Amino acid sequence: MATQLFEGKDHAAVYQKYRFSPQEAVQGVIFSYLEKKGAKSFQLAADVGCGTGQGTHFLAKRFEKVVATDISQAQIEEAKGAPHPPNISYQVCPAEKLPFPDRSVDFVMSLTAVHWFDLPPFMQEVNRILKPSGCVAFISCTLDVQIYYKNCTEKLTEIFREIHKPLLPYRDEKVKRVTDDYKFIFDSLPFQDKERVTDIVEKVPMTIAEVMGYIQSFSMYQKFLKAHPEEAKSLIQNTERRFLEVMGVSSRDTPVELGMRYVCVLGCKNS
Repeated sequence: MATQLFEGKDHAAVYQKYRFSPQEAVQGVIFSYLEKKGAKSFQLAADVGCGTGQGTHFLAKRFEKVVATDISQAQIEEAKGAPHPPNISYQVCPAEKLPFPDRSVDFVMSLTAVHWFDLPPFMQEVNRILKPSGCVAFISCTLDVQIYYKNCTEKLTEIFREIHKPLLPYRDEKVKRVTDDYKFIFDSLPFQDKERVTDIVEKVPMTIAEVMGYIQSFSMYQKFLKAHPEEAKSLIQNTERRFLEVMGVSSRDTPVELGMRYVCVLGCKNS
C-alpha cells in the first residue's frame, strides 16, 4: 500500500494553497515525448496520486477526459472544491488498485507522488490499464532548490537548505527515491522503451509568505509539527525573519523566484 502522509484536513488545505502546477518546461518535456512517440489517442489520461489537483489541470487541455485519483479523502475533497475544468473528475482510491478497465487509458501521469507508492503492484496496474502504445510520465521536484532575489540568491538558498537539518529525522525512507533522481523508479518501470530526464529547471514566481507555506506543506515538516508544535512554528518564524533580513525588506509579500529542478521518468508500452 502507498505511504499515507497527507491525510489530515489541515495538511490538505496547506497543500492546496501552496503547492503549484508544473510550468512550461515540465509540460514541454511531457508533450514532446508524446509527440515523439506518435501518440494518436488523447481520450483518457489518469493522474495518479493527484493530491489537491494542481498538476492535473494542464492535462485537461490535451485530453478529452482526465480522471485524477488519490488515496487521501481530504486531498480529493480539496481538489473537488477548487475550480477545475469540466473534463476532470476526482476519485479516492489507492494507486495500487486503479478504477480503470484493462487497456483503456492513453496516458498515466504521477506528479511528486510515485515515490510513495508500493511500486510492484502499482507498475502492474499501469501495465494493465494502458492501451498499447500508451505512455507514462512520473515527475518529481527535487530537493535542489534555489531562491532568487537580486544579489541575495546564495544567502537565501543557504537559509532554505538549513531548514532541512531539523526536519531530517522526520523524512520518510521513500524520499531516497527522490534523492536518487528517480533511478529506482526508472528501473521499476516494466517497459523496454523508457528514458529518464534529470535536468528540467523551472523558476516559479512566489512571495516570501508563499515560500513559507510551501515549506509547511512538506510531509516531514508536518510530522515535525505534530511531534514538536512550538519548535516547528518557531522554525518557520525564524526562517521567515532571516529571509526578510537578508533581503532588506519587511513585507512577507515581497516577490522572489523559487528555482526548482525536476526529474521525469517517461515510458511507452509497446504491446
